[in-house]
Amino acid sequence: MKVKYFAWVRERVGKAEETIEPPGSVRTVEELIAWLSGQSEAHAYAFEKPKVIRAAIDRAHVKSDAVIAGAGEIAFFPPMTGG
Repeated sequence: MKVKYFAWVRERVGKAEETIEPPGSVRTVEELIAWLSGQSEAHAYAFEKPKVIRAAIDRAHVKSDAVIAGAGEIAFFPPMTGG
């Protein structure tokens, strides 16, 4: 699956996107974040506060307990602000 990173998540990981193959035991967004955190120091830094990270599966915003099976793309980004 393709993973995309935005804003300071991208800056901390050091790349805008990558193609990954997480193990079958990784079933939710929350589990994917935990798995990604173990992939490198940069990933660990990007996901050091997983509760603030937002995610989208195939361009639809999802909660951390969303199932990732069948996802073509998962995006991670910090909380959005606006006005």
